[in-house]
Amino acid sequence: MVRPVLSVASECVPLLKTGGLADVVGALPRAMAEQGWHMRVLMPAYPGLTKTLGKAKTLWSAEDLFGGPARVLAGAVSGIEVLLLDAPHLYDRKGGPYSDDSGDFPDNPERFAALSWVAAEIAKDGLSDGWRPEVVHCHDWQAGFAPAYIRYAGIADVRSVLTIHNIAFQGHAPRDRMAALRLPEEEFTQDGLEYWGNLSSLKAGLVTADAITTVSPTYANELMRGAYGLGLEGVIAARASDLHGILDGVDVQVWSPEADPAIHPYTSRALGEKAKNRAALLKEFGLGEVPGPLAIVVSRLTTQKGLDLIPSCLSEFTWRGGGLIVLGSGDPQIEMAFRHEATLNPPRVAVRIGYDEALSHRMFAGGDAVLVPSRFEPCGLTQMYGLRYGTVPLVAATGGLNDTVIDANPAALDAGVATGVVFHPTDRLALEQALRRLVTLHSDSRTWRQMQRNGMKAQLDWSRASAAYAGLYEGLFE
Repeated sequence: MVRPVLSVASECVPLLKTGGLADVVGALPRAMAEQGWHMRVLMPAYPGLTKTLGKAKTLWSAEDLFGGPARVLAGAVSGIEVLLLDAPHLYDRKGGPYSDDSGDFPDNPERFAALSWVAAEIAKDGLSDGWRPEVVHCHDWQAGFAPAYIRYAGIADVRSVLTIHNIAFQGHAPRDRMAALRLPEEEFTQDGLEYWGNLSSLKAGLVTADAITTVSPTYANELMRGAYGLGLEGVIAARASDLHGILDGVDVQVWSPEADPAIHPYTSRALGEKAKNRAALLKEFGLGEVPGPLAIVVSRLTTQKGLDLIPSCLSEFTWRGGGLIVLGSGDPQIEMAFRHEATLNPPRVAVRIGYDEALSHRMFAGGDAVLVPSRFEPCGLTQMYGLRYGTVPLVAATGGLNDTVIDANPAALDAGVATGVVFHPTDRLALEQALRRLVTLHSDSRTWRQMQRNGMKAQLDWSRASAAYAGLYEGLFE
């Protein structure tokens, strides 16, 4: 029997993406279908998105949704059943999904409370085509009020799950928005909606959802500690028995060195073909000979990602034969630091500010190693792409990085299971030492080849995660 589940999120591949959240939301419907769950994705109808649905059907409507009329349009995009919340007064505006050039939209609390409210309405009465979910799966702060609305409406036969993709974003709102957000005043308590004198949609979800998940087991453990919980560690620790760390997967059809149209294809048994991609990448960026490991960075350039640490380590790394190619954008100071290093050492360091999906594939195919020195990383997809492409990850020991990369320590090397370099703590000294280890490992071609093959054989698809989610959904009704 196929069972219905509503996934509620602010973004979804291929409709809109600002980060890894969209990849996960876009991958889950297909993965959960294999587990017997029929998932529809509810998200805002940002400008231009309704056109992607073709002949869409209106399955829900309201005259006043937080200040204006709204409707839910149903259609399919790339095999995903999508429900777009069409509310022009909330979503039809210039800029990104959350902000414009002047900063965050001031009515973000209402914009995403509306998304949560509609999710609860669908949970209560279903859609006009007769579809009604058994589970509402909410993603991050943008859907955090949905479990609260479901509980306060007394919808007893629908369960709610909240997934924390990144706790750094918490959906703060002033306390005086309670009435505007259709929240009951009596719930503004320390054990309820109150958060340091104000509101947090993420906290609302944490205290009202039937289950909480994070995107890796290590991140689940980290969130109960002050260094990572960012003020919510006590709330999460209090719900430890309802907390589940489920590691994300990647789309192994899109990220496939055997069939990637952007590269010279290769397999774990024919890694010599990877050298063609390396040579092409060096030529594309105008780099000279790189006798050591050619490292890549494909990332938002932020301090959270630890990328401010890399420029100061490059002098020794390149002196030892290494090279670096960077693709990304973000903090202007980090961008400037990488550009400065490229001007100091143009034969070994190159930088491309911005993002290019096809180029990222060429970089994973041509690089020897991928650097992910994050200070915290809930799951991380970059290191998984590296594993898939035999591009050895060098990562900090945090979150999903710790759960997916096996450090090349003596025991792992002796057992033949190492897949990368893991370092701790996340500081310059530890990163310098890790880069030295990377150079040494790369110089031993036999060991390096074994690490590449180990990574390429790792189970990184969605099968394990989808089975875990299915088990979680089913367990909510026991």
